[in-house]
Amino acid sequence: MRRITMGLLATLSSLVLLFSYRTSTSSHPTPAPTATTSAVATTATSNPAPAQDVSLDNRTVTGTAVDTRYGPVQVQITVSGGKITAATATQVPDNIGREREIVATAVPVLEQETVQAQSADIDMVSGASYTSEGYVESLQSAIDQANLR
Repeated sequence: MRRITMGLLATLSSLVLLFSYRTSTSSHPTPAPTATTSAVATTATSNPAPAQDVSLDNRTVTGTAVDTRYGPVQVQITVSGGKITAATATQVPDNIGREREIVATAVPVLEQETVQAQSADIDMVSGASYTSEGYVESLQSAIDQANLR
């Protein structure tokens, strides 16, 4: 009986340690999810959309659409003065109800981190690994097209 009790306590301690482990190394707090959803395109493309030059100082560049397990992800950035001023996910997975919830929470965080980091070196969103990976890959494509380093 004593072995069973000790085994249960050890398992419980392990679970507490596992769930209290912080996976993000970000020094800034994660904002609360918003009710804003991203525009979703209905067709997927494997070729990047051409960069749209509004002017030399203000332009919008769309990255390559990246196929993920749950659907395509595509990112568009706005560049002004050599800096990313906005990032928008123009295509996100939306084929499953749970995925819609994940995307509605994860995408605003990814977009905000993009502007803060000024690169594709951003933290993944826990629980949205596939979407985060697709976002980062498409973002890097847009950054490369914009010739930002």
